[in-house]
Amino acid sequence: MRQTSSSLKQCGYEVLWTLGGASLLGALVLVAGCGGDAKPAGPGAGMPPGGIPVSVVTAETSDVPVNNQWVAALDGFVNAQIQPQVTGYLVEQKYREGSQVRKGDVLFQIDPRPFQAALDQANGQLGQAKGQLAQANAQEGLAQINVNRDTPLAQQRAIAQSQLDNDTQQLKQAQASVEAAKAQIATAQANIETAQLNLGFTHVRSLINGVAGVATTQVGNLVSPQSTLTSVSQLDPIKVYFSVSDAEYLALVKRGQDGHGDLLKGAKDIPLTLTLSDGTIFPHKGKVIFVDREINQQTGAIRIAASFDNPGNVLRPGQYGRVSADVQTLKHAILVPQIAVNDLQGVKQIYTVSSDNKVHIANVTLGEQSGPNWVVSSGIAPGTRVITDQLQKLKEGMPVDPHAGAPANASSTAQKPTAGE
Repeated sequence: MRQTSSSLKQCGYEVLWTLGGASLLGALVLVAGCGGDAKPAGPGAGMPPGGIPVSVVTAETSDVPVNNQWVAALDGFVNAQIQPQVTGYLVEQKYREGSQVRKGDVLFQIDPRPFQAALDQANGQLGQAKGQLAQANAQEGLAQINVNRDTPLAQQRAIAQSQLDNDTQQLKQAQASVEAAKAQIATAQANIETAQLNLGFTHVRSLINGVAGVATTQVGNLVSPQSTLTSVSQLDPIKVYFSVSDAEYLALVKRGQDGHGDLLKGAKDIPLTLTLSDGTIFPHKGKVIFVDREINQQTGAIRIAASFDNPGNVLRPGQYGRVSADVQTLKHAILVPQIAVNDLQGVKQIYTVSSDNKVHIANVTLGEQSGPNWVVSSGIAPGTRVITDQLQKLKEGMPVDPHAGAPANASSTAQKPTAGE
């Protein structure tokens, strides 16, 4: 019985005996089956006969436009600092801060009385100069009469030659007085024009159409040409600044030289899209208006300015957003869903299904992001079946039961990382 008990224990059974007799009173309790040697668990151990059900998509090729994005800062298309051209006391503010103003609108009024007095004085000086001219003309006329009368008399020796010489000298002096009086008139007229300008400058006007900002000087203050009273910004169109790296700049130049559209020269076939800070897309497209003359040595980037129509002045200087544009097209690019890509310590992996429905792990190189997909530069071939779920349960060589999942969106636009991120 000990041998039998031992054999039963080896088979997974335990025999219970009583100490008082030879009869068997115990019962056999089954704790494990005894049917041969146990086999180690393989990749599919404990799985359904056909393997784990997984969703797969087919990696297909498509032409994918590559979209670059850059951080953008908005500014007025023209920003005019409103400064007076004369010195005086500010007596009135004639505009409402933040309102739309037109070119020529009066924004501030400077006390005009000193300038009106200067104009009156200049007019008086002009009248005086005209009187002096009239007197000089009369003296010139009298001197001319004397010369005309004494010339034949001197020739006949009826009078002394010195008398004729005196008459001639007086004529020249009279002519000089006329010219001096004319010069005084011209000076007086110039003084009048200056006085009129200064009087006009007491009306501080806007030089552009735009939105007027907050007044920086209050009524009653003494202002001068060095004072800034407010600013007016032209907002429609509005200017958008963004910077591209040296490498991106050279790539854009090469694209333009190859005849694929010159973004840097505002090509109409490469419009700019502006995404606002809340994620909304501005409905109007923009274009590049100029590229800065140099690359910033500290940032390694070059500044670019774009123009966007801004009806209703929705956009304002100081706002931030993102400018984007399609800079190239990837021909026959392979797309896979982002959820199909696994990151193992920096190595990008994709789980694929072989022809015998087993898992194969492929190390891949990714390109640009294209909507919900990645562009795969290398690692898999077109037509590969890519697994999109159950990735944490899968191992190399494990059998699976594939079924079709949602296909990759081939109409997406690839995006490169945004400059400055």
